[in-house]
Amino acid sequence: MARSETQTTAQTKAQTPISGGTAQPDNSDLPNLALATLSRLPKTVRVPSYDRQSLSAGIIHIGLGNFHRAHQAWYLHRLMDQGTAHDWAILGAGVRPSDAVSRAKLLDQDCLTTLIELDPSGQSAEVTGAMIGYIPVEHDNATLISEMSDPRIRIVALTVTEGGYYQTGTGAFDIDHPDMRYDIAHPDQPRTAFGAMVAALRARRATGAGPFTCQSCDNLQGNGDILRQTVVGFARCVDDELADWIDTNCTFPNSMVDCIVPATGPAELALVRSFGIADTVPVTHENFRQWVIEDKFCAGRPAWEAVGATLTDDVHSFEAMKIRLLNGGHQVLANAGEVLSVETIAECMAHRAIHALFSKVARTEVCPHVASVHSMTPPEYVELIERRFANPQIRDTTRRVAFDGSSRHTGFILPVIRDALRVNASV
Repeated sequence: MARSETQTTAQTKAQTPISGGTAQPDNSDLPNLALATLSRLPKTVRVPSYDRQSLSAGIIHIGLGNFHRAHQAWYLHRLMDQGTAHDWAILGAGVRPSDAVSRAKLLDQDCLTTLIELDPSGQSAEVTGAMIGYIPVEHDNATLISEMSDPRIRIVALTVTEGGYYQTGTGAFDIDHPDMRYDIAHPDQPRTAFGAMVAALRARRATGAGPFTCQSCDNLQGNGDILRQTVVGFARCVDDELADWIDTNCTFPNSMVDCIVPATGPAELALVRSFGIADTVPVTHENFRQWVIEDKFCAGRPAWEAVGATLTDDVHSFEAMKIRLLNGGHQVLANAGEVLSVETIAECMAHRAIHALFSKVARTEVCPHVASVHSMTPPEYVELIERRFANPQIRDTTRRVAFDGSSRHTGFILPVIRDALRVNASV
């Protein structure tokens, strides 16, 4: 784990030199970010070296939030910069009415995204272009199903939040959820991403297009296993033979994803303009990324390991350490910060009492129930995330981290409590 983290961070520093945003005395007339305006951006801004016209889609990603654009899409963008993976471009998708707003903004700028790295030693900006289109957001997901049915699509990936997989309180597939009941009754006009995936897989089975890999990029331990449970569980409710075909032929790789990516607000919109870029949906992120992936792809994959991702059969150890200490620690900080009206995670770390609470919980109540991974021990990992959480450049709000705690605590906090109770340890 230590090697993977060091390589990823070092690579980011080497390829994205730190250079603060250029002050603009009057940037009200900045050109909108678009393919046609890339050449007019300041030379300090890294832009794609590849020809976007040469790209073709191989991945559909459902849930085009900030995290996806700073993480999975960045890895693919960097591969394309190396002259590879040009047939793995991303088509964005969304299944919620609110996704239509994001779609319009991204299409207005040719699906380009400005990533701003926030490091204590400086800031840098990079425009990424791995996404080449955004599927229309429709109540019956007809276009999404059609696009996923195309044999050129070999991976369907998702970031739909920890609570978006239709699980009961015991972790089983929630067949009685109203969304699932609707999709079961209307399998050709589903409302959910999972209903749409099953409809597309039914079409691919009928035409001989074959399966695609179903890839969760959410912060869930065993995220691939949970995605399999939802997709196969839903399919089982509408067509037993199709469910068996999906279970046998599709793959659902587990993965661990890590990068602190704040929400975008007025400060971030002003920051991107300070770099000389008029981007309506920029993304800020820390100078750290990690992606550990189980190498189970039924229809091929990009060579993500060439740009710092770790392909391994031991994802569980990585994700257990990260989810329990980093994501669980985030919840400890954010909930205390909300109560005390401390606005950001970095400010929580600077608050003596909140930091002390985090340190005690992490070191005495979580670390005993986390195994070392490769050369990284749990206490060493706590030191690493303390430095990351304390980064004053990252304005990650306690509200963002604490939001939807009923879903996050289930995966991040409760497993540690259960382990402690089993051995009569302190909680």
